[in-house]
Amino acid sequence: MAQTNVQRAVLITGGAHRLGAALVRAFAGNGWRVFLHYGASKAAAEQLANSLNLAGHTVTCIQADLASETQRKAMMDVAYSQVDQLDCLINNASQFEADSAKAFDVKDAANQWSVNLMAPLDLTQILARRNTQTGHATSCVIHVLDQKVFNLNPDYFSYTVGKLALERTVALQAQALAPRVRVCGVAPGLMYVSGPQSQENFELASSMNLMQKAIDPADVASTCLFLAQNQAMTGVTLAVDNGQHLVASNRDVMFVAEEQLKERKMK
Repeated sequence: MAQTNVQRAVLITGGAHRLGAALVRAFAGNGWRVFLHYGASKAAAEQLANSLNLAGHTVTCIQADLASETQRKAMMDVAYSQVDQLDCLINNASQFEADSAKAFDVKDAANQWSVNLMAPLDLTQILARRNTQTGHATSCVIHVLDQKVFNLNPDYFSYTVGKLALERTVALQAQALAPRVRVCGVAPGLMYVSGPQSQENFELASSMNLMQKAIDPADVASTCLFLAQNQAMTGVTLAVDNGQHLVASNRDVMFVAEEQLKERKMK
């Protein structure tokens, strides 16, 4: 008789910090076995995993440089050596560097795309091939995007180009990998202080949406959990951004907020 109570397994890239850590907590807290990928944040990853394991959950850390095809494959081999199937893959890890269409470094742009675009595509195809071999139930891949894909401005040019390409692959992969793999996306708005941003800038910028408040990472994590468990959803991207994608701007909100703060101080 087939088992009906097998623990579902998820691999979350970039799981040591910020949204990744919120995703790890959400899935572990809902009974999933979690493979927590990290790049250089070994201490933070192990601390999070240990705290959740002590609480009775099952979290395993796996280190990999997502820019390396060899290390991506090795990471998936580790996960599949411990479970028959990954029921969900969340491509959360990303690089976020400021540049522009007029001035971007080709090597730096390629480095961003290797993590933000090629790694998710490669990990997804590995999962799809593995699923064909196992013969188990449908799995779900979730690409973590950015509301910027629906609300274009030219700032953070290379980052945005990579996320735009990844958003388009949601539908393409959903078509190509059905019926064994579902592919969805989530497009969050501003959740955390980013890069050189000050706390004052974040508080203003994070309110530049229809709901006039920062996005709670727990809401993004619960959306991913919903997508992972809803067998009828594929080929769609959900904006979890308090309506930020409906507030058009010709600059990134961080720069808009900085200008407004300067104007306030001059008055």
